Amino acid sequence: MSLTRRTLSISGLVAAAAPAFARPALAKPKRPIVIAHRGASGERPEHTLMGYRLAIEEGCDFIEPDLVPTKDGHLVARHENEIGGTTDVAKHPEFADRKATKTIDGEQVTGWFTEDFTLAELKTLRARERLAALRPASAAFDGQEAIPTFQEVLDLARAEGRRTGRTIGVYPEMKHPSYFRNLGLPVEARLADALKANGLDSRAAPVFVQCFEAAPLKTFGTLSKARRVFLVSREGGPADRPGTTYAQMLTPAGLKEIAGFAEGLGPEWTLVVPIADGALAPPTALVRDAHAAGLQVHPWTVRAENAFLPKALQRPGGPAAHGDVEAVFKALYGADVDGLFSDFPGLAVKARG
Repeated sequence: MSLTRRTLSISGLVAAAAPAFARPALAKPKRPIVIAHRGASGERPEHTLMGYRLAIEEGCDFIEPDLVPTKDGHLVARHENEIGGTTDVAKHPEFADRKATKTIDGEQVTGWFTEDFTLAELKTLRARERLAALRPASAAFDGQEAIPTFQEVLDLARAEGRRTGRTIGVYPEMKHPSYFRNLGLPVEARLADALKANGLDSRAAPVFVQCFEAAPLKTFGTLSKARRVFLVSREGGPADRPGTTYAQMLTPAGLKEIAGFAEGLGPEWTLVVPIADGALAPPTALVRDAHAAGLQVHPWTVRAENAFLPKALQRPGGPAAHGDVEAVFKALYGADVDGLFSDFPGLAVKARG
């Protein structure tokens, strides 16, 4: 999720699949799933294999890779196609002339972009912590790992499923798909092909495909049977629907429309449990209304640091110190969500009990 807005077999990946993942797509799970947002990204640099491994060790149900394409058409795991903040690309003089300013979903962004690099070139870079001031312990792991491909993430999920004897799901996000389609690098078919090649083209597969745009989810639905989740934030609207806000789509009628192209809704967590006067307020009707429309609800993204918590839940130690994040987890679970995203999946699992 964005801070700014914004031949594997199925038996291999779904080792000892739990009943929660064998259910029909719209059935309510026995307990909320924990989705490791970009891995255990509060403790390791985001979208690294070490971060995904730690999240699995901490008990998450799904690992989340954000997907963007390379110049030669490979899908790689990066939060954004701009990689200046999450890799050491700026230290590579051979790539200095790749720095550019581009307009992405209406916003100007300056940096280095995955679509200007081949996979082989990207593999020469090393990942680093994006929020080093807030997460110095994570930054200590800078430079240790390369950018993983989506296939490497799938391979990891399969291997860890076998090792742990439990389901490890994958929850990929299509990042800026309209932008990439205009560049001749459509994401939808590449993602669908990858899921099919890995035996994951099924409603029962431990996969959710997410996106902040509606049309790409509709397109993806013609290519794959994997479940889809429409992401929404408090502000803004989908890039493929200029003039439409997410708020306008969250009415009961709007949720019924969403249910026509998605099996789930991924709202910013404060749309489920709002903040009022610096404290958590009672839950809104969003979960109830979404369930009435046949949608699962997976809010994003719960973070433990004071910088991301309402004032009443902050604790001494400054922005980087952990506050009472357990209160947020419990409020969301109490609001009957079907799952949630967190940078700290171990804490989310613990709070779930």
